[in-house]
Amino acid sequence: MNPDLIGWAASAVLLATLVRQILKQARSGGEGVSTWLFVGQATASALFIVYSVLLDNTVFIVTNSCLLATAVVGQLMAWRTKRRIAGEDATTSSS
Repeated sequence: MNPDLIGWAASAVLLATLVRQILKQARSGGEGVSTWLFVGQATASALFIVYSVLLDNTVFIVTNSCLLATAVVGQLMAWRTKRRIAGEDATTSSS
């Protein structure tokens, strides 16, 4: 069996799990999302991308690039949701 197939399968499972978490986070209003978790995940992913490039490992380059993208998208969604909720709260309190 080609070892890369195992790597691609693991990557698909991990990314599907993270996408599901981002969707759940978006529906819940981003409650409980830690900025430090985002910073840690984004930093680790960026460093793993560099490491993967140095090893010339396509599976890990793609996977870690996607992990970085999910971290950024998740954080942007959380910030947007918090701003929207803050705006709704301001509108409600001024009525």
